Amino acid sequence: MSELLNLQRRVAAVILQPLTSAETMRRSAKAEADALIKPNKVLSSFERLEIYNQQYWFRVLSCFAEDFPGLRAIVGVRTFEKLMRAYLTDCPSRSFTLRNLGSRLEEWLSTNPKWIGSNPRLVLDMVRLEWAHIEAFDGGFEPVLTPAEIEAAGLDLRISLQPYVRLLELAYPVDDLLIEVHDYEGEGNVSSNAARQSRLRTRVRHYAKPEPEPVYLAVHRADDSVYYKRLQLESYRMLKALSQQAPLGNAIERAFEGSSMPEEERIPALQEWFANWAQLGWFSRAPVA
Repeated sequence: MSELLNLQRRVAAVILQPLTSAETMRRSAKAEADALIKPNKVLSSFERLEIYNQQYWFRVLSCFAEDFPGLRAIVGVRTFEKLMRAYLTDCPSRSFTLRNLGSRLEEWLSTNPKWIGSNPRLVLDMVRLEWAHIEAFDGGFEPVLTPAEIEAAGLDLRISLQPYVRLLELAYPVDDLLIEVHDYEGEGNVSSNAARQSRLRTRVRHYAKPEPEPVYLAVHRADDSVYYKRLQLESYRMLKALSQQAPLGNAIERAFEGSSMPEEERIPALQEWFANWAQLGWFSRAPVA
């Protein structure tokens, strides 16, 4: 290992150490700071390295909080503050982009249930939705499959959904709650960021928890904005089958398996769904095996 690489790793190890409850660098890092960095006329070695330690944590905590306001609304501000510090300690950033900070959150919460409380499904539903929102916002885009191409190919056609489309089966209508949270946090007429954060900390405790309700949701993007589209069970099943590369005919069969929808309503429903999905540009060509 080169001296430079060893130095970089040692500095990174100190910077990644969680801050104390007073938002300062841990005193246990003093010896390493003295060994790594020279003091100057104003700051000690510890104080110089502490600046980087603090700025790293302030940045990742801020980004994480921006990504998961719905989770904060459910668990409350105090629990959320502790939760995100525990998560980011166990799952530090391993990517060049802070976009991926929450990629392991659902799995981490499932194995650390003390943070979930008495309603784990509600919490995990919200986390899944908020991560799907992130993926939909910057997911890839493939050439669109046109209605004419679908009609010409027939029932053997295999369709891919656009990479930015995410399908969720939820036990709670967390989409409504997250829209409410986003609407509130987007309100203006606040003179300073500090005042805005203070108001959020007060308001976030008062969001009404939704009652259980099965929700089938497509999270997608249009004109650089993310939208949540409620689906019927049958249309959700069909999109899910298509996303798994099932032939079109097989996807239609899966959609209506055990369905209570009357036979005479199925063809009009299919026509309406496909027209809407095609208009939204959700269909792309399946990759060649």
